[in-house]
Amino acid sequence: MSDDLPDSLIPYDEIVQEALRAVVGRVLGEVEHSGGLPGTHHFYITFKTQAPGVEIPKQLVERFPDEMTIVLQNKFWDLKVGGDGFGVSLTFNQVAAHLSIPFAAITAFVDPAVNFALQFQVQSDVPPEPHEEAENDAPQVTTEDGSNVVTVDFGKKK
Repeated sequence: MSDDLPDSLIPYDEIVQEALRAVVGRVLGEVEHSGGLPGTHHFYITFKTQAPGVEIPKQLVERFPDEMTIVLQNKFWDLKVGGDGFGVSLTFNQVAAHLSIPFAAITAFVDPAVNFALQFQVQSDVPPEPHEEAENDAPQVTTEDGSNVVTVDFGKKK
């Protein structure tokens, strides 16, 4: 018997990634319909700034050429969730900006209030460029170790 597994003809990795991103959509949709975040919940959402469908101000793309993290906590409005992504307005250095982010562009979703996190593997041949930390106008929150993180990596064995 061979130790090599055959390549799957079913794209399991894509199916799982899509399902996990649907969790993000459902959570954001519930926040949209309820009119705000319940209790102490708040979200860190990391996404690829130049992924297809991402619409953010030019100065943010220049400042974060690969990836950025936004915080949905106190200062956000106009949250609209659709089947493929969401839009939200935030302030950056006290300047309002509207962002449209497809779920496929998200690389991480964290709710530190309950130690919940999802990380999405992104295939890239190019290493990310160095960039500044995200600074949308929200309080800084530190989390304890031991977060519930779901990491899905379907790398092929060689």
